[in-house]
This record gives sequence, C-alpha cells and structure tokens, in this order.
Amino acid sequence: MSIPVSTLTIPQIQDGLRNKQFSAVELAEAALHFAGEENPKTNAYLHLCHERALKQAHRVDEQLAQGADPGPLAGVPVAVKDVIVTKGVRTTCASRLLEHYIPPYDATAIQRLEAAGGVILGKTNCDEFAMGSSNENSAFGPVRNPVALDRVPGGSSGGSAAVVAQGTAVVSLGSDTGGSVRQPASFCGVVGVTPTYGRVSRYGLVAFASSLDHIGPFGRTVEDTATLLEVIAGRDPMDSTSADAPVPSYKAAMTGDLRGLRIGIPKEYFAGLAAETGNVIHAAIDKLRALGCEIQDVSMPNTEHAISTYYIICTAEASSNLARYDGVRYTTRSQEPGGLIDMYRNSRGEGFGPECKRRIMLGTYVLSHGYYDAYYLKAQRVRNLITQDFRKAFEQVDALVTPVSPFPAFKLGEKTADPLQMYLSDIYTITGSLAGIPCMSVPCGNTPDGLPVGMQILTRHFDEAGMFRVAHAFEQASR
Repeated sequence: MSIPVSTLTIPQIQDGLRNKQFSAVELAEAALHFAGEENPKTNAYLHLCHERALKQAHRVDEQLAQGADPGPLAGVPVAVKDVIVTKGVRTTCASRLLEHYIPPYDATAIQRLEAAGGVILGKTNCDEFAMGSSNENSAFGPVRNPVALDRVPGGSSGGSAAVVAQGTAVVSLGSDTGGSVRQPASFCGVVGVTPTYGRVSRYGLVAFASSLDHIGPFGRTVEDTATLLEVIAGRDPMDSTSADAPVPSYKAAMTGDLRGLRIGIPKEYFAGLAAETGNVIHAAIDKLRALGCEIQDVSMPNTEHAISTYYIICTAEASSNLARYDGVRYTTRSQEPGGLIDMYRNSRGEGFGPECKRRIMLGTYVLSHGYYDAYYLKAQRVRNLITQDFRKAFEQVDALVTPVSPFPAFKLGEKTADPLQMYLSDIYTITGSLAGIPCMSVPCGNTPDGLPVGMQILTRHFDEAGMFRVAHAFEQASR
C-alpha cells in the first residue's frame, strides 16, 4: 500500500486512521522510508530515530484498537530541530562539541508532543547552536532548499522547514531567536509560527539567547501549525519564564471572516525590499483588502536600530550560555587537552565553528568592564523602545503585515563571506522577537523565478488566535 506521506495533513491522517486506510505503524514506516530516500538531496535530517518512532506508532495503534483517543497528533510524523533535547536520541546542536551527546531527559515540548500521539521521525539539521540565517553553519554540512537545491533553506531552523517542504515530515518543531522559524518558512514556502515569548516552555531547548529563544511549529497549512502549537503551549513548572496564560482553541478562531479587521502596514519594513519580493507582498496586501480588511499605514520609528540592538543582546547572552561547553562534562574533549586552561582552549577552539566563535567574542566584549553600560544596557533600553512601537501600533490596528525577508532564498555560498549581509536577512523578523510578540510567516506567492515568498503577520502578546485568523483566511483565499 502506498501512503502519500508528502502531501498528508493532520486532518487527513486522522481520517485515514479512523477509516482504517492505514495504521500508525504503516504510516511511520512509510514516512521513515521516504525520509531515508529523500534526505541525501537536502541533508535536512541529521539522524532518524526508527526505534522511537515505531514504538510510539505501536502505542497509537493500541490506543485506537481499545477505543481510546490517542490525541490530536495521533500518528502524525513529526521532525524536531536538533537543539531540542530528546531522551536517548542524540542532540548535537549541529556542533562537533555535542556530536556524541545523548540527553537523559525529554524537553517539555517533546513530552507534550508524544502525549498527544505525535510520532518523532528524527532530528533536523540547523545552524550550529541556532546561530545563523542560512543553515550553512552546521558542522555536518549545509541544508539545501528542496524548492531549489542550489539555494539555502534559511536559518537557523532550515532543516525543520526543509523536511516539511520536501514532504518527509508532516509538521516539525524549530526554534526562533531572531527569525529562525519565519525566515526558513518563507524561503521554503511553508507556514512557520513564532509564538509569544513564554507561550511554549523552553525547558529542554538548548539555550542560545535566553530572553529571545522560542520553540515554534512548521507545517504545510495554517491549521496544522495551530494544532501543533495548541498541543505544546501552556505553563510549565520546569520553566519559570513560561506564561500562566490560558491556551484557547486556535481552530475556533479560523472563521474565514476578516471584515472590518484593521491591518497595519509599517512603512519602515518596506525600505530596502527587493522588487521581486515587494511585488508579491503588495499583491498579498491587496488580497487582504479584498477580504474586507481595513488597510492603514503605521510607523515604527525605532525599527532602524533593531539589527544592532539584537546582535548586542543575543551575542551577550550567547557568550554566557555557551560558557558551559568546556570539555569537562557532556561535551567532546580535545585529544590534546594539556593543562586545565589548555583543555578549555583546545576543546572550545576545535569544537565551535566560526560563527559561534564570532558571536562569543562579540558578546564577551559588550559585557566586559567599561562596555556593559555603553552597549548592553543601552541595547536593552532600545529594545524597550521597539516594544513600545508595537504597543502604540496595536492601539490603532488589530494586526501588522510585513515582508519576512528583503529577498527570497539566496544561493549557497552567496553571503558567507559577508556576515553583515547575512545578518540583514533577518531585518524584518528581529523586531517581533525583541518585543516577544506572536508572529508567523504564511506563503503568499512566488517570484518570477519560482522562489517562495512569505508574508509576516504580527499581533499583540498572546493573541495567536487573531494571528491564525488572518493567516487562515488568507490561505483559503489563495487556493
């Protein structure tokens, strides 16, 4: 029996299991086989976990046979970014430092995903320690965009976006610090969601920049990402930064009716936009207008400071978080350790890649004596100003719509020699991350060359329901 793994959605899987068109084990076996065949093209998976996937699929089939409800993700093949820890399954963060690390526990998001019946196929490739915008910083080779194999899938969650676009997973989990879910989603033509900071527990997410890190879902449809987010969201006693806020039914918000909804268009987000991307975004805004939205211009005056603010804050936090990788405990130790200081130096020097080293050095500098007030403290003040920009905008509108990236997916190697140009890939996504608001990328069209373009939707803190309402109505109107 042939199962169309590459096109299935969560509702279709639920119907297939209910109508006995296939079992969860048959679906898992088909998904694992397909992933193994297709992965050499993209390098999106770092490793598949056959034993864990089939064990979970058997559990789902047993629950179905007993007449029990296995959960909203019953039998759904899921991929997980390799910065989210999985008990008994290697978690490398795409770094030589953690090449052989096997965690003794599961992240909270993983526990909730499997409790809802999800079947984890494997761990996806990413930029090392989630630091990058193109997925070219992995110690295990870059990921290729399945839409155009000579181009990047975006980063740092490029592998998680690529497996959904390629069809080797139905949904996936990524992490987002400054756009690492939304930008790959845009480049690969899938849906990517960054929830409100604190909406999803970070327990078990390997830390890059603690005040900015989020776990977020990818899917081929808005409904699939909403279903996955609803499963993993909610307060977690293991994470003091997780919010004790109710998680509503996101599907209930998808009414298809946008009449009278006020959509703001920040003028600052359209400066420096490539024409091929801008034309697609403007056409998408016209479609929202046709759906009954009231389109109005707004201003976000502190946007121009976002890149410098973000890279001061995230590198400072990264230099602190990555200090734990010293060759003593769970990391790979240099074969030439020497004395204690030499062991630290050699282990970190051999284990970290160039981008990690660059950010550690910059972060250490801005936190050093005499520079903390001049850089880090000032960046935190500007971060507050950027957050105030959003608060003022949401006094006038219900949601904001912007581009995700100034340009579509670029060619492998095109920007590696110029880190600043690479950093500018995230210029439109960084602001939402600094403010901690929910934001997502939904496919809105293609360039003349056939490259996907994503439209970014941003809403108030904890208003994921309003964000999904806009995204779903737009998606349905685009079919």
